[in-house]
Amino acid sequence: MTRLSGSGGDQSSGPGDDPHSVALEIADAVDGLATVWSVAAQGASLRLSPHQLRALRILESRPGLNLTTLAEHMEIGPPTASRLCDRLEAAGLLERLLHPHRRREVQLVLTGRGLQVLDEVAARRSQALAAVLAAMEPGDRAALRGGLRAFLTAHGDSGEGTGEDTGLPGR
Repeated sequence: MTRLSGSGGDQSSGPGDDPHSVALEIADAVDGLATVWSVAAQGASLRLSPHQLRALRILESRPGLNLTTLAEHMEIGPPTASRLCDRLEAAGLLERLLHPHRRREVQLVLTGRGLQVLDEVAARRSQALAAVLAAMEPGDRAALRGGLRAFLTAHGDSGEGTGEDTGLPGR
C-alpha cells in the first residue's frame, strides 16, 4: 500500500501518478484526519458517539425533521433512529415536539444544550486541525487547500454528492 507518511519504499513518484495510487495515499491521510477529528470530539465536555454527533449535525442543518426522515438521512432503520433520539433526548440535547400543522407528526429539534455541544465539538476539531496544519509548510498548506477544492468540485460534478455536510470548513 502506498503511504503518504513516507514509510516503506513504495512512495509515489510524482503528481502524474495514476488515480488508484493517489487514492491509496489519500485513504491513509483520511485515516489520520479521522483520528484527529474523533479524538478532538471525544475531548468535549459531553462525549458522544460519532453516530450521535452525526444525528445532531443533521438536525442542526435541517431543524424539525421527523424520525423517519432522520433515519433516511442517516441510512439507518427507524427503530435504531428512535433509540438514538431517546438517548439524545435523555441527555437534554434534543426534544420531540408536535408538528404545528400535522398533529400526528413529531418534529426533532435541538435544544440550546445540543447546539452548545455541537459548537464545542466544532471548536475542538478546528483547534486540533489547525495544530496539524501549523506543522505544515505554508506551500504544503496552500497545495492541500487547492487539492481539497478541486476534489470537492470533481465530487460535485461526478453526481456522487449526497448533499450531506462534508464538515470541511469554508464550504
